[in-house]
Amino acid sequence: MKLTENEKNRLATRYGSWALVTGASSGIGLELAERLAESGLNLLIHSRNESVLNDLAKRLKSAYHVKVEIVAADVATAEGVQKLIQATASLPIGMLVASAGFGTSGEFIHTSVHSEINMLRVNCEALLTLTHHFAQKFSEQKRGGIILLSSMVAFQGVPYSANYAATKAYVQSLAEALAEEMKPHGVDVLAAAPGPVASGFGQRANMKMSMSLTPQQVGIPILKALGRKTTVLPGFLTKFLVYSLGMVPRWSKVKIMKLVMGGMTEHQRS
Repeated sequence: MKLTENEKNRLATRYGSWALVTGASSGIGLELAERLAESGLNLLIHSRNESVLNDLAKRLKSAYHVKVEIVAADVATAEGVQKLIQATASLPIGMLVASAGFGTSGEFIHTSVHSEINMLRVNCEALLTLTHHFAQKFSEQKRGGIILLSSMVAFQGVPYSANYAATKAYVQSLAEALAEEMKPHGVDVLAAAPGPVASGFGQRANMKMSMSLTPQQVGIPILKALGRKTTVLPGFLTKFLVYSLGMVPRWSKVKIMKLVMGGMTEHQRS
């Protein structure tokens, strides 16, 4: 799947010349950064790894002839979030892609509370601070786009990934509400809720995923949905998994997700 020239022009025209992409060093964040650069948008890319960011910036500049700035920061800390915001002060950012995040898995009582709190800070608190900052900025500009990375696990509780699913439920709810609030200000807000994606996520979360999408399968559907939908379920696998549970009562969805996630984390309990 490729972005058409019309889609590239729409993104550049509707959202301006600069985009901020958090979590840009791998997975969906990397794919979205690549496609935005391909569309002619200049980028401020973020991750914790400065070396990886430098290499990525060089590659994007060479391949797409755009400007690329980098910010290496740990957004689990307030200082890291403020460093990122300060780096945007002199740039005409017109799009925020908040894709920085990570997951944990396993029985909640056996996880590290410090890891769970850090995940809450990255997936929710940092995302909230950035979204609030840019929602204000974009409303003053009377245009802008905000993409928040939700997940298909946001729509019910998920045993063996309880806190991660809860963080994504927060993101999903926030995006749905802001999409309505920000319309009169000319700002588009999108919740992107993919299914399992093959990236560094599964390894960090210590999950074995037998079925997964590639970042390339979800990136373009997300960008095409911005400004047209409130929530996008990118990729056939995501749609199949979500729609197949659509008529199932919520309590039953939790039981089904327990079986699914139980299979992905069985190695932790054997």
